[in-house]
Amino acid sequence: MDASESTLPEQAAGRHALLRGWRPWAIAGGALLLGIFFFRGGKQTASANPAGRAIPVAVGKARKGDMAVHLTGLGTVTALNSVTVKSRVDGQLVRVAFTEGQMVREGDLLAEIDPRPFQVQLMQAEGQLGKDQAAHQNAVADLRRLQSLVQQGIVSRQQLDTQTTSVAQYEAALKADQASVESARLNLTYSRITAPISGRVGLRLVDAGNMVRASDANGLATIAPIQPINVVFAVPADSIQRVMSQSAKGSRLPVEAWDRDLRNRLGSGALAAIDNQVDPATGTVRMKAVFANDDRALFPNQFVNAQLLVDTLKEVVIIPTAAVQRSPQGSFVYVVKEDSTVELRTIEVLGTDGDDSAVKQGLSGGELVVTDGLEKLRPGSKVILPKPAGAKG
Repeated sequence: MDASESTLPEQAAGRHALLRGWRPWAIAGGALLLGIFFFRGGKQTASANPAGRAIPVAVGKARKGDMAVHLTGLGTVTALNSVTVKSRVDGQLVRVAFTEGQMVREGDLLAEIDPRPFQVQLMQAEGQLGKDQAAHQNAVADLRRLQSLVQQGIVSRQQLDTQTTSVAQYEAALKADQASVESARLNLTYSRITAPISGRVGLRLVDAGNMVRASDANGLATIAPIQPINVVFAVPADSIQRVMSQSAKGSRLPVEAWDRDLRNRLGSGALAAIDNQVDPATGTVRMKAVFANDDRALFPNQFVNAQLLVDTLKEVVIIPTAAVQRSPQGSFVYVVKEDSTVELRTIEVLGTDGDDSAVKQGLSGGELVVTDGLEKLRPGSKVILPKPAGAKG
């Protein structure tokens, strides 16, 4: 037998003995690792879903009452009509009689153009009229004499017809002269530029001393009436039937204009018109409301948030919208019970208006619902309610 072959059983026995020595230590180490794993896992589970630790939350109280339902849309304030004041005659601007931003009434003087060229034209037209009036009177006198001579047979009938035609020509000339006089007077009137409508005057576009012409595109200034004033806004096409049904009842739907942040109300008005088609690009329908704008808070081309009142829900339970949660099974809220634990309550929401939601069933007035801290809650979780305002400690 070879020497190497004689040592094989001895080597195998040594390995078995070594394994027997390490086995208790391996079992103990594995048990320690499993213990650490379950300890940490249990700790993490406890921190993710604390069963015994109270969770601080914010709450709101459900109340019973009437809730107005509005449709809110971005709108633009527009003037009822805007007029560009232009000169109707050519001439030199000698006076500007308005202040930029001034409120003017229809007929107020805004500017003056040098009237002297128009006064001269008027004098020329009146002179021509006087000349033709004298010639007409002479022709009428000749006609009368010829009529007498024809009856006596002294002159021919042809002479009488010629004189009659001459009188008719002078009468036509008088009408043309009278038109020239009226045109000259009209141009003289146009040299005084007055406000065609009442409203606010914009910035001055031409200064005194410049030549102005009737063909100028920009004009002297613009006038935009601001009392009353319009607000054009858009609402989703899905809501148009609701608006139409309310309008069909004959009442004018109230509309409020708010600033960009929906913090300050700028005015109250009423719905005046609804567009006849849906904008396919935005899926909305344009509407127009009229505002009295007595305090002049609305300004042309100003962006506002328009709120259209479409319905009023009577005697419903109202809760903060932040409390309403949704799941595949429907809407629900967390209700705080007397023992400071929460209960998951399924509800049916009738409508939402800003920060308030109306509940048809599932809640009663006076109950507390959680509005903040909802992500940590489970049915039965214990909560800490906020302290009342002014409470110490």
